[in-house]
Amino acid sequence: MSWLKGVLGRITGTHQAVDWDEVEAALWQSDLGAPTAMAILESLRAKGLALHADNVLAAAREEAARHLPERGTDLSPSPDGPVVILLVGVNGTGKTTSSAKLAALLQSLGHSVLLCAADTFRAAAVEQLKSWGDRLGVEVVSSTYGSDPAALCHDALSKAKRLKIDFLICDTAGRLHTKSNLMQELSKVTRSLAKLDPTAPHETLLVVDTTTGSNAVVQAKEFHAAAKLTGLILTKLDGSGKGGVAVAVARETGIQPRFVGSGERAGDFALFDRVSFLERMI
Repeated sequence: MSWLKGVLGRITGTHQAVDWDEVEAALWQSDLGAPTAMAILESLRAKGLALHADNVLAAAREEAARHLPERGTDLSPSPDGPVVILLVGVNGTGKTTSSAKLAALLQSLGHSVLLCAADTFRAAAVEQLKSWGDRLGVEVVSSTYGSDPAALCHDALSKAKRLKIDFLICDTAGRLHTKSNLMQELSKVTRSLAKLDPTAPHETLLVVDTTTGSNAVVQAKEFHAAAKLTGLILTKLDGSGKGGVAVAVARETGIQPRFVGSGERAGDFALFDRVSFLERMI
């Protein structure tokens, strides 16, 4: 259900004025978060829309589009060695599945990939990534349960360099953004990688469950402080997530969506596309 469906259902008659209280209520109930919802509301008011619901719909989509890229930035191999990609986020967002899907996408473009099971605190995550690796024909670097993820990522990068791999994808453990010790551990991973390549990690992507709601903005700010995010992966778009979190995060942090995941299959993953995303969201 799009986040303006409630408004469209309540505004009737082609010449009836928009009920701005109803519009405000619908925006507040969306996943946009209060600051972004109010910004869109004020923009709509300023345009003086007062005829019919289609005007509200088009203007809301236009306002949301201002904060989103037309298309997610693709990933390109580097002549200087492996491109290191960290996937980070809170528990349950789909990091491990997204790591595998991203590997499959890069493979389909003709690139070599190495996966690193850096979620050493959840045994199931290691097994899950290995299962994906078997299906995709991608090697997975792993270690024992509870081992140091920073050391493991360091070893994985060393191997990727030796094998001249194009991309190293590190699936890090889910961690609450409110736990300072876990966020410091993430910073340790980035420092460990930098010992082998001062420019690594080259990409740090925050995996965001679109059912999370406005709390995703807080997550993005905290993870960005710890690991300098370069983009978002939006997951579970085939579920109840409304997608407004992407607009809120981009507007309030400048961190934009790069990829979207919409299912459990390897192919259910693609570059972010603004037009199709907004059509689904609004």
